[in-house]
Amino acid sequence: MTQKIIILDFGSQTTQLIGRRVRELDTFCEILPYNKFPVGDESVIGVILSGSPYSVHDPEAFKVDLSQFVGKVPVLGICYGAQFISYSCGGKVEKTNTREYGRAHLEYIDTENPLFRGFEPHSQVWMSHGDSITQIPEGFKCIASTKDVKYAAFSLNHQREGEDSVFAVQFHPEVFHTLQGSLLLKNFVVDICGSRQEWSAASFVESTVAELKQQLGNDRVILGLSGGVDSSVAAVLLNRAIGSNLTCIFVDHGMLRKNEFTQVMEDYKVLGLNVIGVNASEKFFADLSGVTDPEQKRKIIGRDFVEVFNAEAKKITDAKWLAQGTIYPDRIESLNITGKVIKSHHNVGGLPKEMHLQLCEPLKWLFKDEVRRVGRQLGMPEHLITRHPFPGPGLAVRILGDITPEKVAILQDADDIYIRGLRNYKVRLSGEEARKVLAAGVPAEMTDGEIEVSLYDQIWQAGAILLSTVRSVGVMGDERTYEHPVALRAVTSTDAMTADWAHLPYDFMAKVSNEIINKVKGVNRVCYDISSKPPSTIEWE
Repeated sequence: MTQKIIILDFGSQTTQLIGRRVRELDTFCEILPYNKFPVGDESVIGVILSGSPYSVHDPEAFKVDLSQFVGKVPVLGICYGAQFISYSCGGKVEKTNTREYGRAHLEYIDTENPLFRGFEPHSQVWMSHGDSITQIPEGFKCIASTKDVKYAAFSLNHQREGEDSVFAVQFHPEVFHTLQGSLLLKNFVVDICGSRQEWSAASFVESTVAELKQQLGNDRVILGLSGGVDSSVAAVLLNRAIGSNLTCIFVDHGMLRKNEFTQVMEDYKVLGLNVIGVNASEKFFADLSGVTDPEQKRKIIGRDFVEVFNAEAKKITDAKWLAQGTIYPDRIESLNITGKVIKSHHNVGGLPKEMHLQLCEPLKWLFKDEVRRVGRQLGMPEHLITRHPFPGPGLAVRILGDITPEKVAILQDADDIYIRGLRNYKVRLSGEEARKVLAAGVPAEMTDGEIEVSLYDQIWQAGAILLSTVRSVGVMGDERTYEHPVALRAVTSTDAMTADWAHLPYDFMAKVSNEIINKVKGVNRVCYDISSKPPSTIEWE
């Protein structure tokens, strides 16, 4: 039986990050709404309660019956989770003048407590709470304090050896700014909960291939490829399980990156996949003619994609399954803890009724970094595995205004120069920056405390945007020009829920800007987008 940690989500923005940290400990975890604990599931070895945007005193605050798991398996409350444990067990949670946001240091640490074994004095943590625990419940003891917050962490004061444990911390061990947060989570997941650490890319491939063989048998499966990481890894995984019974369909809507359709088709051929390539760009350009509204563009492209894909899929008359590259964050984001849709995903939410196919989602439990590790385990080429996320509508949402083949060609050329430049420019990283890159699964060797990676591998997503509704004056040679600006965008992120603009080197930006203006006809100005998400989005449309 696969062991699992259950993470109950009370609405925190970092709940997914808790899940990723647990998975990094080679331990399977499942993120569930706060009120959906799987009572009776014997594979559960521990429970983590997440943070929340609410105060425990708010009338709309999310609450859970702790008796479902307290006393049965070890429990760790984080931030709101800690406050809820205190509040529910008879402690006091109050609004005080000692609110903590940002970095803090643990002035007192009980290193004899199993949660803090191995901690260094004055260890840095990250706080983000308005309320504070001013009195812990009877039977609990303080195990860590900061200068301003006495009960930064507390635990159940055991009376019997082997008694199941309750721990609570008011800081966030899942974020990078808590420097020993990974150690705290390891202490809880491995030492306290007893994880055997059996969850890995190799074990996932082995078990999933066996499950797919049993699930699909000799049935024929159709998979829609996008050229991205998720669908490509899903295709290779399925191909390993069912071979020629998998048929992939790759639709070119005309708004992919420069030469992308041809290059990706070649990659798929090398991987031994059975792929049908469909060039439907004329249809998409015709239907988008004159359309400037971003949401309308998306709807037209989504509608046309389904029509083109379905037309090809119907030719495979004996198909019984539709496979999708849905990953775990897609499913988490599509339903929030109240059951309402936060963000719709193109591969979440069922199938068109007319297809009469069953759904197969081999990556539905994986985070993005895990998908990449599985791809490497499957022997896929690195340039496919490390590809940045790319919007389904392609360059259509990176062109302001209406879409024409000429505008797409301009943007493809500018974008190609930018992305090739990011891949070719090498940087050396150390400390926190190196740790973040390595944690994302980028293959790099540490030498003298440093790693060398490309700018492309250091950032989450990058692309060029054509401001086709704007013209700016320029001078080339002795002639006046009146052409379009291009904006460059590059962000750092862990899961795209939030993102910060990447601080690219000035010499790199100067070189890329000069090359775009000199080589791309129709562009005479290059800008760099320095807005973060929120309040801006990663894409412009």
